[in-house]
Amino acid sequence: MTREGERELVKVEHVNGGDGYIVRETMVTSEEVGEACKMYARIHLQPGCEVGYHEHHGETESYFILTGHGTYDDNGEKQPANPGDLFLCKDGDAHGIKNTGDEELTFMALILKK
Repeated sequence: MTREGERELVKVEHVNGGDGYIVRETMVTSEEVGEACKMYARIHLQPGCEVGYHEHHGETESYFILTGHGTYDDNGEKQPANPGDLFLCKDGDAHGIKNTGDEELTFMALILKK
């Protein structure tokens, strides 16, 4: 179990070539949940920051938008990202996300290995 305020926040610059930085808040480590889960984290994006467009191979990744507004790039098709939206990047597909709003955008990211 982890509690709000106890998890480590890690700032990572230019994720997948994207503008700015993210702050990754790991919910649980892969050692805690097993080999099938590569990452389970809350991602914090400040206005103008992004996770650059990238492909997934041998895994899937989902983004569940918690707060803020942005643009999600799904295999080259850009669409609005708003609280409550869930995006899924399947094995072999590509995606990215940018905070286009004026407040922090946060989302849960889950990467599961095949």
